[in-house]
Amino acid sequence: MSLLVSVQEAEFNYLKEETGATSGNLSVQLSKLSEARYISLKKTFRDNYPLTTCKITTKGINAFDKYVKNLSAYLKK
Repeated sequence: MSLLVSVQEAEFNYLKEETGATSGNLSVQLSKLSEARYISLKKTFRDNYPLTTCKITTKGINAFDKYVKNLSAYLKK
C-alpha cells in the first residue's frame, strides 16, 4: 500500500521487484486489497503478455492514513 500511495498507478512487475514478493504471494495480497476495495486492478495485455496495473482508491488512502496514525500513536506509548 505504501508504494501505491506514492505513485498514481503501478504495474504488477514493479510492485514485485520493489517488495521482493513472489508472484503468488503478491497476487493473493492484491486480490485481498481489491476485494476490500482499497485498490483497483486493471488487467490488460501488452505485446500479447498479461499486464496487471494497480491503483489505490480513496478508500485505500483513507485506510492507509488511519493505519499510519494508529501505528504512530502506538509507538509513542
